[in-house]
Amino acid sequence: MTGYGVASRTLDIITTTVEIKTLNSKFLDVNIRLPKLLADRELEIRSIITNKLTRGKVSLTIEVDNDQETEIQQHYNEALFSKYFQELKKLADKVGAEDNELFKLALNSPDVIVSDQNSSLDDEQWSKIKSIILDATKACNGFRDKEGAELKQKFEQYISTILSALIKVEELDPDRVERIRTRIKGNLNEFVDQESLDKNRLEQEIVYYIEKLDITEEKVRLKSHLQHFMEVLDHNQSSGKKLGFISQEIGREINTIGSKANDANIQKHVVSMKEELEKIKEQLLNVL
Repeated sequence: MTGYGVASRTLDIITTTVEIKTLNSKFLDVNIRLPKLLADRELEIRSIITNKLTRGKVSLTIEVDNDQETEIQQHYNEALFSKYFQELKKLADKVGAEDNELFKLALNSPDVIVSDQNSSLDDEQWSKIKSIILDATKACNGFRDKEGAELKQKFEQYISTILSALIKVEELDPDRVERIRTRIKGNLNEFVDQESLDKNRLEQEIVYYIEKLDITEEKVRLKSHLQHFMEVLDHNQSSGKKLGFISQEIGREINTIGSKANDANIQKHVVSMKEELEKIKEQLLNVL
């Protein structure tokens, strides 16, 4: 969700610059800084950003400069200033207070300073500035698209590594099952009289125990989740949250394989899968 976009254009000697920065966030959080000229357009600007940008902490700054402006853009209501000053001096004399701050107080009193700048835009001016905002959002989304393409390659590598580790687990699993069967029989031969053993009962107990440690379903589900992750990754629409849910399911299957396998050789590959999954979860914060 990291992005940057800027657009600037000079229209009728007025230069408008729109700058957009986005950072990672689970939700859309828009912070807008506007000149006074655009204060009454804030809701419309926020609506544009909400429609064009998805998720992220968005910072939007708009600057409007008159390239040929040399005249003072404010004047002073002298009569009102004088009245404020006289009233303030009267109060100061009444209580014996110093009057060295009276000028500043009177100058900053309401309606003394009057701005000569036009406080609003007509529809044509707003339409032009709006097009600049749209250009900036387009540039920001272009930046995000480029970052997204790089992230996609990373995700493909991570998923490929997990899949390779899963294949190793599948290759090791038959030997693991046979070792479990041999170990159970060995323990029974050591501690139980052979003549008292019921062969059918023994085989049933071995099958029951092995079924409890069987990881076939987990392997199938994990492979399915990995495939689903790749399918969603190829979609054009926003899929960050969905990929997050799938990664949770991937983690659940990996953990179950590790706990049920109870095998040192398989556990090495489980650790490898967990490492790659952590990389995926970390990078998913950057996905819309």
